[in-house]
Amino acid sequence: MAKSSVSKLVPKVPPLPSVPGMSRRQQFSASTKKTLIEVAEKLFTEHGYASTSLDAIVAGAEVTKGALYHHFSGKQALYEVVFEKVEAATAQSIDAAMRETKDPWEQARAGLRTFLEAVQQPTYRRIVVQEGPSVLGYQRYREQEERSTFTVVEDIVAAVLRAGDRSVDDEMVATFARLFFGAMSAAGESVTEASDPEDAADRIELAVTYLLTGVRTLAEQGVRVEDMR
Repeated sequence: MAKSSVSKLVPKVPPLPSVPGMSRRQQFSASTKKTLIEVAEKLFTEHGYASTSLDAIVAGAEVTKGALYHHFSGKQALYEVVFEKVEAATAQSIDAAMRETKDPWEQARAGLRTFLEAVQQPTYRRIVVQEGPSVLGYQRYREQEERSTFTVVEDIVAAVLRAGDRSVDDEMVATFARLFFGAMSAAGESVTEASDPEDAADRIELAVTYLLTGVRTLAEQGVRVEDMR
């Protein structure tokens, strides 16, 4: 085959943007890693962890298997990075939604609503809710969640409990946060398993809002957490 014909079959690779402090080789390595993560995320979402092979990932990323092993020890290590990426993006979305209002009650509702929207998305549903516990193991799964989503939940709970300059100690906030986090995690599983996820999310939002309204009513009546012991 003529050289000109071959060149037409090879896609042109756009030049890498210049990053101060990084050599061209480092930039290429970072670009390769980013591509592997993006391709893996897409394949894990569409086909699941077990049905996604490393061969499919490197083929999609158009790199060698050696390039993959340069960045990751194997498929599970790559999955863990994808999991962290998806979880972090969700946590950022919840945080952004909460920042749109200063009212602690509305912040809590906004955070809950954003979380319930996330669990309806194919990527979060498959990678985090459905397959995360089995691929990572329950303990590792919880550790990963608590680095991202849990911290946002803790902020929600702290804002609600401390609204109106009420004094609630950190340990009590952490206790409420863990209970609320468990409820949100269970809610996420319920939504993903429902025949009508949107309807299930609406029901859960209504139920949790009802509970939060109870907390708000007690607070407005001046009932302190410590008084309920």
